[in-house]
Amino acid sequence: QVQLVESGGGLVQPGGSLRLSCAASGFPLDYYAIGWFRQAPGKEREGVSCINSSDGSTYYADSVKGRFTISRDNAKKTVYLRMNSLKPEDTAVYYCAAERQYVGGTECGQLRYYYWGQGTQVTVSS
Repeated sequence: QVQLVESGGGLVQPGGSLRLSCAASGFPLDYYAIGWFRQAPGKEREGVSCINSSDGSTYYADSVKGRFTISRDNAKKTVYLRMNSLKPEDTAVYYCAAERQYVGGTECGQLRYYYWGQGTQVTVSS
């Protein structure tokens, strides 16, 4: 049974940091791209970052570039999103998602993700 479980969200002051975790089970993480998405109240879901399975290359949305870092630990079956210099506009529910990826196939930023976690709330406020 495929499962993705996010954790690490919470309330943080502007300028603060959080590290989100996405724990995967039920599938071989090594062969899957992982994406982080977020959805703020009244807004559409947007892609934040993703990491490819083959070489660990990454993608970041312009809004988080230079502040967020995605990484993966296949041995622990976990993907992380380190978020620094947080802003109130980063407030959202953050989701991780997984999709099977093939060598020479679609980059993580262009994939349509099939498996999704339940999300973790991030609130940036003073």
